[in-house]
Amino acid sequence: MNKSSVAIITGAASGIGRDTAIAFSGKGVRVTVSDVQEEKLQETAQLIEEKGGEVLTVRADVSNEEDVKSLVTETADRFGRIDYLCNNAGVSGELNSTADYTVEEWDKVINVNLRGQWLCMKYAIPVMLSNGGGAIVNVTSILGSVGFENAPAYVAAKHGLEGLTKTASIEYSAKGIRVNSVAPGFIETPMLDKAGITTDPETKQSIVSLHPIGRLGKPNEIADAIVWLCSEEASFITGHSMLADGGYTSR
Repeated sequence: MNKSSVAIITGAASGIGRDTAIAFSGKGVRVTVSDVQEEKLQETAQLIEEKGGEVLTVRADVSNEEDVKSLVTETADRFGRIDYLCNNAGVSGELNSTADYTVEEWDKVINVNLRGQWLCMKYAIPVMLSNGGGAIVNVTSILGSVGFENAPAYVAAKHGLEGLTKTASIEYSAKGIRVNSVAPGFIETPMLDKAGITTDPETKQSIVSLHPIGRLGKPNEIADAIVWLCSEEASFITGHSMLADGGYTSR
């Protein structure tokens, strides 16, 4: 990684996405940060610029094809290339059983968490190929490996994204693009705050107890894993799902 490299990070307004953008920038990589939360996205950009990094902000809803096209085009126009893509944008969706889940919420979760990741890959991969290759990391979840009650759409999307990661790795690794995923456990992010997991002490403790490490994860811990998977230190790793879950799936 160097000052000529370029990364796109979606869902960069807060949490894992924000920390990943900062981590890439800390390696000298020029970054495009994207999200639908424009005010918080600007805060991310300011944090990067304050540390001397070069950053482009692009508001984009990853479930919208035209937004994704613009995200990729604006990045390529500004920086001339795309080397890394971190597909981090996602929504948790409602908590409800499979039969009671609403069609509207199902479509929303699948469109953002799976269709959106595919769209970003669809339009970024040709640019990566044109500049000799790159690396993609899809942020999945432990729920891409196991089930979880009352989260059918989220679990289905994350399982699908793991499959998409493996398929794309087969298609493009010989062409110079490595494709991997990072599967976090429960991480202290605004998504967990919104779900009431980190704001209610009893609920938080019950979730913590599912992680043998004895705590929830931090966004920067996932960011470091993402950046490492994109680096030359991981040059022989592709089609891999890296569990960063504090031992959750070891039980």
